[in-house]
Amino acid sequence: MSEASARRKPNVQPVLLDTELDHLPSELRWREWMGRVEAVIFAASEPVTRSVLARVVGKNCNLELIPDDIRAELAGRPYELVAVAGGWQHRTKKIFGDAIRAAFGTAAGEGAKELSQTEALVLMCIAYFQPITR
Repeated sequence: MSEASARRKPNVQPVLLDTELDHLPSELRWREWMGRVEAVIFAASEPVTRSVLARVVGKNCNLELIPDDIRAELAGRPYELVAVAGGWQHRTKKIFGDAIRAAFGTAAGEGAKELSQTEALVLMCIAYFQPITR
């Protein structure tokens, strides 16, 4: 394998994660599962589905109750956990919209994002080579 192809294909090993956590008492096990679920949702840029969350918790974990417990803990925070598009996502509470607009000029997630030069070139190539049909 050449050096260039070795750089392009990182050696990705499957992650071994103890999802059952049998060595922990039930309360600590629940807290660990809550932390894992919240971390996965926080790190995701799109809503996280139940099937994705099931990968980080045990078989006996009730995934219907974990979001409720997380929401209860986030009650006083400026963000919340919401059900969106068949999954879960962290969102800033609407009441803080004015503060976000004052800081950034737009609400979170709004406003035009500039394309990089490479992205613009790809779009130009696609547009140029599109067949003209009626």
